[in-house]
Amino acid sequence: MSKITEIVPYELAGMRLDQVLAELFSDYSNPLDIVFEDDSLLIVNKPAGLVVHPAVGNWHGTLLNALLNHDANLETLPRAGIVHRIDKETSGLLMIAKTLQAHNSLTQQLQEREITREYLAITRGRMTAGGTVDEPIGRHPTDRKRYTVRESGKFAVTHYRVVQRFSHYTLVQLKLETGRTHQIRVHMAHIRYPLLGDPVYGGRFQMTPNCKPELEKELRSFKRQALHAAKLGLIHPVTEEYLEWEQPLPDDMVRLIDALSANEQ
Repeated sequence: MSKITEIVPYELAGMRLDQVLAELFSDYSNPLDIVFEDDSLLIVNKPAGLVVHPAVGNWHGTLLNALLNHDANLETLPRAGIVHRIDKETSGLLMIAKTLQAHNSLTQQLQEREITREYLAITRGRMTAGGTVDEPIGRHPTDRKRYTVRESGKFAVTHYRVVQRFSHYTLVQLKLETGRTHQIRVHMAHIRYPLLGDPVYGGRFQMTPNCKPELEKELRSFKRQALHAAKLGLIHPVTEEYLEWEQPLPDDMVRLIDALSANEQ
């Protein structure tokens, strides 16, 4: 059996490759939340719940579909110009190259760790101080959908600092030196401060002492990991100017932080 028939939905099996691609990359009507765009770059604010690339179970309605609907020329670039990605349930800033020159430049900047990527997250547990997690990350030995800290993994470094403490949670700012899959989620779980709303890495909802009804309501309704890509900085591939963007927290995280603050009173 060919690889294409192994990965596409059953109803697409047997179709010509061009027909399959047309179906997989069909128009996605939801507009992009564009933060910046010129002839070389596109910076978007990805909402939580939006998958970046089509894959098994998510062939339609992905960010890649939306990008191709926005600019059909992106079809000529690797992964439609997407040079990095954030998890489905993570919100925030994502960069897309619009030309091969920009794609090569941004890829090189990522490899040389010249891209600024900062996140805001809410962790379970009250942190006393910030720090750095310098631990290699690799696939979990028994669960292939998860990653874990392991000696045979890839080099990974995450810096974190406390922004605001609550009785049983902490709002933290995180800065990536590397960009491994699930890096922040794995590193925070490793130091026993898993991200709130992340059952895969130990952040499943739990009732805490002195939790008022308003906070309990927000916690129970929060259905994703509390992680937001808040800042992105890079060197423009053409002008070589350093550019930086910041994206405020989405409403669901703002409501949660407000409820956590009110619960302290």
